[in-house]
Amino acid sequence: MLNKLFCFAACLSCLVFVNKRVQAQGLGIFDNQTDVGINKLPGGGQYDAKTQQYELSGAGQNIWATHDDFHFVWKRMKGDFILRTNAAFIGKGVELHRKVGLMVRSTLDSNSKHINAVVHGDGLTSLQYRKTVSGITEEKKASITAADVIQLERKGNTYTMSVARKGDLFVTEEVSDLDLGDEVYVGIFICSHNADVTEKATFSNVRIIVPAPATLVPYKQYLGSSIELLDLETQNSTIVYQSPRSLQAPNWMKDGKALIYNSDGSLFKFDLKTNTPVQLNTAPAKNNNNDHVLSFDSKMLVISSGDGGPSIGYTVPVTGGQAKRITAPGVGASYMHGWSPDGKYLVFCGQRNKEFDVYRIPSGGGAEEKLTNTPGLDDGPEYTPDGKYIYFNSVRSGLMQIWRMKADGTEQTQITNDDYNNWFPHISPDGKWIVYITFFKNEVAPDDHPFYKHVFLRLMPIGGGPSKVIAYLYGGQGTINTPSWAPDSKHLAFVSNSDLLFPVFPKEK
Repeated sequence: MLNKLFCFAACLSCLVFVNKRVQAQGLGIFDNQTDVGINKLPGGGQYDAKTQQYELSGAGQNIWATHDDFHFVWKRMKGDFILRTNAAFIGKGVELHRKVGLMVRSTLDSNSKHINAVVHGDGLTSLQYRKTVSGITEEKKASITAADVIQLERKGNTYTMSVARKGDLFVTEEVSDLDLGDEVYVGIFICSHNADVTEKATFSNVRIIVPAPATLVPYKQYLGSSIELLDLETQNSTIVYQSPRSLQAPNWMKDGKALIYNSDGSLFKFDLKTNTPVQLNTAPAKNNNNDHVLSFDSKMLVISSGDGGPSIGYTVPVTGGQAKRITAPGVGASYMHGWSPDGKYLVFCGQRNKEFDVYRIPSGGGAEEKLTNTPGLDDGPEYTPDGKYIYFNSVRSGLMQIWRMKADGTEQTQITNDDYNNWFPHISPDGKWIVYITFFKNEVAPDDHPFYKHVFLRLMPIGGGPSKVIAYLYGGQGTINTPSWAPDSKHLAFVSNSDLLFPVFPKEK
């Protein structure tokens, strides 16, 4: 018996101190990768720069009890952060408790304090954690199984797991007072739950986000921005450009070759082949905000400019040039949101007599016409491609929800009715779908759509029906304030935010 105890102690000592480090080669946003614990079958991680996806292989007996054996692709981090990924096993697998997920560890020792958000081979989805070195692992099970989307957020010593099956809203579990130290290892992992078996998994939409600090002054201080392109079929999103500046509201041009976005009061045309932006001339309009829209033929822009006063609407050629004022100064702010398909009208959110309503005005200028007339904010109006309807968002029912009316303002009908704040409906070019952005009601007021919040992009059929989440992100103001559909109705452009920029993605020089 004593010999058995001695052998167990000796083995545990090996588990604690042995790990194999593999030099980082093309690991995307991560620093390195490691086989943690005893792994007689070495693991590995590969990064596909085109799809921005990772494929991991790994063995390992388990991640449980007093020690762990698995493969880990990681980055060193300090402070608060949000980790997120879509994870999926490759193949049927051998063990029901093979594991993939996100992890935060104090060290790379196998007995380290840690926390992980994990999906098992049998679908069990849970938050697992070890509070002390060589302590027993504890677990909180999620209310769902077989999650596809995994998020793990740290705020001080509180860790929150948010998980969902692809298309669904998050459910959460939380652990507080877990002290892993300020500087930790964060990353993605795989464990086969069988020392003699290697398993594989793919990780897409992998993000490490540094959120806004509590001291950030809204609309005066900004986080960095990423322009992302989302494939609706695969729901894989790729980052095409990053900047330490605030990039906002990408429009997709009709030829599919470029985007128009706003930054620092100017508009830029972004070439999707070269990943380079060029500033557009919009003089005399200055201090342009993120309410700008392309005409249906992509020849003209309507923009909103607040140069020292309330926002005013202008039109300007898409190539840049002399801007023409459309809305009258001195009557209140005008935030431009849509063109009619025939190019004859513009629709906008106008502040008049201390109320915000939807208005339309001839695209060449003229008398404006009020289309909504209810207390509270009506915003984000946009025409359907056939010109028959205008979709908009309204706070009239309590929370911000999506509404529809005929082009003349009649038959105003509520489209969404849930427990979230829903903004900025955008109709696909083929007229079949609506995408909109969703804020949590406990994070924002119904009439507000601030920067730097947890948000969803959701998709619903144009005729109504269940909505599904197509993107889980950290963003808000500027993410999709304007129509951002690709001309093929199969892709979207949007902006996400983080205070940390990674050199693997194209970025502002």
